Amino acid sequence: MYIQVLKSKIHRVRVTQANLNYVGSITIDRTLMDAVGILPGERVQVVDCNNGNRLDTYVIAGEPDSGVICLNGPAARLVQPDDIVIIMSYALMDYDEARTFQPKIIFPDSDTNRL
Repeated sequence: MYIQVLKSKIHRVRVTQANLNYVGSITIDRTLMDAVGILPGERVQVVDCNNGNRLDTYVIAGEPDSGVICLNGPAARLVQPDDIVIIMSYALMDYDEARTFQPKIIFPDSDTNRL
């Protein structure tokens, strides 16, 4: 049996941009992505701490150390600049592996989105 478990989490970063007229996705500072092992194109869940909205989208790598967190396309209607979000990715693994797996979690400064 396989179960889905938390793989990566970027906890409480500030949204810097929202671009409604872009094909849907989220742009994330590449340094943050690398710190938790999220890849370009990977599916993530975004949870908005300000309004409770939750959405799934895929990741585009932003400029390293830029602090960028940009919601693109329709997601820009659900999450606004200056909102605080949590970004999570999940992995499928067998039950025995999941019992000992440790997700990568980071807590960037929410004012700068830097580690």
